[in-house]
Amino acid sequence: MLDQLSALGWDQDQFLRFLDLGGPVVVILLGMSVFALAVILTKLAHFSGLRIEQQRVVEKALSLYRSGRTRDAIRRAERSPNPAAQMLARGLNGVQRGLPQHTIREEMVRYGNVALQDLRSGLRPLEVIGSLAPLLGLFGTVVGMIKAFQALEQAGAQVDVTVLSGGIWEALLTTAVGLAVAIPVVAVLTWLEGRVERIGHRMDDLVTRLFTEDLFTGSVRPNADGDDVPGLGSDARAPG
Repeated sequence: MLDQLSALGWDQDQFLRFLDLGGPVVVILLGMSVFALAVILTKLAHFSGLRIEQQRVVEKALSLYRSGRTRDAIRRAERSPNPAAQMLARGLNGVQRGLPQHTIREEMVRYGNVALQDLRSGLRPLEVIGSLAPLLGLFGTVVGMIKAFQALEQAGAQVDVTVLSGGIWEALLTTAVGLAVAIPVVAVLTWLEGRVERIGHRMDDLVTRLFTEDLFTGSVRPNADGDDVPGLGSDARAPG
């Protein structure tokens, strides 16, 4: 901690004075900032381990499946920790086992919901911190202003403007700290939620693409019963 303070140009006495001026509210806000940082680093490591932005594996597995290499597609998808790839692997396993399409879809959607819930875990505390930090800062400012005006009242006719102004800026310190904690937390939370939302859309799209991509490519794939199902691009004709 002392090394970090020195890097900011503060010594231990300055930091203790800062805590004394801000009071318990600043201590709470600093604790919230440390907790938020720990949550953010944990989620970044979580997302990195799952490789949620890695889409090449999914596209490659789909390509192998459409070319009739279902087992290779399953192996390729299962090797990736990406939630979309894991969901695709479950769908392809269902196709290979000849399960009905609605059963495969239900299992893929179920797994997708579980995976998204896992990705969202830990984001709620960041949302709470982003909402509460400015309110705590404002609360500290209000309490500080009350003390400042109480001191002004006790001074009576011998009012010292410097004492009043000093009390006001000390009171405003908690609001500044609250905003300093909330702004980066809300910014990072929005970015993390955006990443979860993108992977969710991709997983929704994947459920449909597994069964309908051939309508656009004209490819032929086996259905759940093992029969060839031609796409609209083949010689099949829609009933007229």
